[in-house]
Amino acid sequence: MNIQVSPSSIPNSTQTNLSNGHLNKDVYLNGLLDKVSVIKTEGWLQELKDNAANWVRHSTLPTKKDEEWRFTDLSALRQLDFNLETNNSVSPDFADFTAISDTRLVFVNGVFVKELSAIANLPDGVVVSNLSGLPNLDGELVKQYLAQSEGAKEVFTALNTAGIKDVAVIWLSRNVVVETPIHLVFITTGNQIISQPRCLVVAKSGSEVTFVEEFINGSTGEEDKQVYLNNVVTEIWVDENAGVNHTRIENDSVEAFHIGKTAVTQARNSRYTCNAITLGGKLSRHNLEILQTGEQTETTLNGLTIISGNQLSDTHSALALNHPYSNSKQLQKNIIGGKAYGIFNGKIFVPKPAQLTDASQLNRNLLLSPQARVDTKPQLEITADNVKCAHGATVSQLEDDEIFYLQSRGINENNARHLLINAFAAEIINQIPVPSLRQNLTQTANRF
Repeated sequence: MNIQVSPSSIPNSTQTNLSNGHLNKDVYLNGLLDKVSVIKTEGWLQELKDNAANWVRHSTLPTKKDEEWRFTDLSALRQLDFNLETNNSVSPDFADFTAISDTRLVFVNGVFVKELSAIANLPDGVVVSNLSGLPNLDGELVKQYLAQSEGAKEVFTALNTAGIKDVAVIWLSRNVVVETPIHLVFITTGNQIISQPRCLVVAKSGSEVTFVEEFINGSTGEEDKQVYLNNVVTEIWVDENAGVNHTRIENDSVEAFHIGKTAVTQARNSRYTCNAITLGGKLSRHNLEILQTGEQTETTLNGLTIISGNQLSDTHSALALNHPYSNSKQLQKNIIGGKAYGIFNGKIFVPKPAQLTDASQLNRNLLLSPQARVDTKPQLEITADNVKCAHGATVSQLEDDEIFYLQSRGINENNARHLLINAFAAEIINQIPVPSLRQNLTQTANRF
């Protein structure tokens, strides 16, 4: 692969060269590593995990002194002692996911649960499976893709790789089109546990798929505020002239920590859409990294964050456009209430070879209380001279005159607020290709 962007374009974390001998630099991080790497595999997968563990032992958890993390303080994470959860049962309330799709894989605490999953009526050339259920049991089907994306040495990504228990795999052969969405459900249940979901999507040349990736809390009642760490990695490979429509729903416990990585590699003439919805977590961070490896790609990034209370949500994106004739659009919207804190940092790299690129980026924020905060940094780095690029950010509140206008039409104040909030969110929600999800998210926006 000929990568023309600088190494800093796709971050690789705070780490030391492996040759300098500084092992186990971070006691807390290596404590996590020891807990997640207790499950041993064999062959190429264990070698992959061992190499990732080596990177982790030379790395440190990011701090606010690191530029990429200067707004997100992980010190609260260091105060907690996490363990692997061995109980993979959930409440019967989570047994029905058919409203989204009849095709689904369900994982509880990172372990595949066959009883809750459903794989039927898939066209020839499509594989939807966990790692051990793949037709090619020696892993030849996936090992050239698993943990091979740019940014694999970033500390949380390497930690996930070092502790792989299972993988959700979607594989599409050449020219296969899947008409109905595929639902990947990752449930976390338990207190003081660490879960590391892993997902791999490979769309070969000419194929198309829509999939929904959902992260939810498996506890109910008083237990729905359980503390846990979800460290998630999703790798997506979009081959030449292939299309992937990806919806990501993060709805963890309001006391949970969620660190997510989505790494996308786009080949020539490929199309990728991401609808990323962030709702849960005491602290959540989504790193969305797209690497273009061929010309004439189309990339659409839609994001919606809805947080309140004392939640913190951080969205970091990096789009590396190395080739000409590409088209990318990014719209990130944040609805922030209470004392919540929203962060957006979006980077688009357009080096000299990427002539005739059309790239736009916009972050819009709606603050619903005087204590709500946001830091936003849309960013373009352009050295090509024949491009069309734009970026911007807005921060606003609900306007009194808009509420008054709706009240003058017979709508009470509370309903007027909901109407304006829904209108703000609708631009993102309406892009989601699953009607039941659109309806649920519209209701979620009404919680303010």
